[in-house]
Parts: sequence; structure tokens; C-alpha cells
Amino acid sequence: DDEKRAIQKEADEIFRGFAEIRESDPAAAPAQALVRRWQAHVTAHYYDCGPEILAALGQMYVGDARFAENLDRFGEGTAAFMGRAIAHYCHTLEG
Repeated sequence: DDEKRAIQKEADEIFRGFAEIRESDPAAAPAQALVRRWQAHVTAHYYDCGPEILAALGQMYVGDARFAENLDRFGEGTAAFMGRAIAHYCHTLEG
């Protein structure tokens, strides 16, 4: 259905964004902007993605091979970079 395709297209755009900058600093503004965009996407289309849930997702992207493989199809290391960027974002919310 069209709505599902549009949601997936937006998600893929965000993942491509992470892939394009995966060799950069995950704490830098571009990565942090993508984390906020991803959090907003999840909240808008799936469930309330507060900081605790977002942090758990970031860990899952790295710790679960299925998620890592899916994200790394955008570029090797995308999942790990996303995990680091999310961890940094959530850590700054704590302090």
C-alpha cells in the first residue's frame, strides 16, 4: 500500500544519510540531526520513541545481526555508526 511504501522510503532516506557520513564523527551535528530525524520517524509511524527506547534501538542495531545486516546494506558500518550516533545523542540527554 502507498502509505507503507512512503514510510519505508523515508526510512531508507534516513539510513542512506547515515551511510553517507558513516566515516565521520557520530557526535557531529549532521549525525545528531539524523538521529533526531530517525527518532521523529519512529514516533510518527510506529510508537513513542523516547530516549530509553531510542537507546535500546541503537544497541539492537549493533547487537542483533539481523538489524546490522539490514542497515549495512546501505554501506558496511552503517549499523555501528548509527549505534554510536544514537548512544551519543541519548547520553547528551542524560546530562
